[in-house]
Amino acid sequence: MRPAHILLVEDNEGDILLTLEAFEESKIKTEVSVARNGQEALDFLYQNENYSQAKKPDLILLDINMPILNGHEVLEHIKSDPKLKKIPVIMLTTSAHEKDINLAYEYHTNSYVKKPLNMADFLEAILKIEEFWLQLSTLANE
Repeated sequence: MRPAHILLVEDNEGDILLTLEAFEESKIKTEVSVARNGQEALDFLYQNENYSQAKKPDLILLDINMPILNGHEVLEHIKSDPKLKKIPVIMLTTSAHEKDINLAYEYHTNSYVKKPLNMADFLEAILKIEEFWLQLSTLANE
């Protein structure tokens, strides 16, 4: 079975390291690609410029507050594109603002997860996301 490919869209280096660490501790084989802003995420997904060989991810973890394009803008692009809209997108963010939550669901996020502030809780949240989306759920095969 091939490793699941995850696109992590995150600009905070600490959160990137914690997320990568969580996936390394996992029992599920994963490959994680990182985009550090919204435009880089879209370039990756559309295989633009330096990402001509990028593989389509099985799952996207998307932060909201990022430079260039924010997570809501990226989510809107993904869910309005017939070639990308079946990829599950989990908003993984520090924002608990009702406006952000409602907008994410308006743009068809598959889940909204507030990042725990405690490192152990953060690692546990990543492992639970992985368990649900990569073990329990059946993902689209396109």
